Amino acid sequence: MTIFPPDPNLDALRLELARLRAVRGWSYDELAARSGLARRTLIEIEQGRTIGTLKTWHALAHALSTPVEDLFGFLCRGHDSPGPDDA
Repeated sequence: MTIFPPDPNLDALRLELARLRAVRGWSYDELAARSGLARRTLIEIEQGRTIGTLKTWHALAHALSTPVEDLFGFLCRGHDSPGPDDA
């Protein structure tokens, strides 16, 4: 029997990105300048048209001074996070 993990909550992740940007009062241009990413990439992530790469999220975490593990924790929003009992 194969047990599949729950789907990652990509909406929670992108909404957290939007929240972090808004709290700082940054425009897309400001976040783009601080992260080295294209403005278009940021818009597409926040609007749910793309998820971005691990490298993208690493750049965003650094630009926002937020640990990447805190951002990725939002992927489990709405379901239990994996833990030692899941092995």
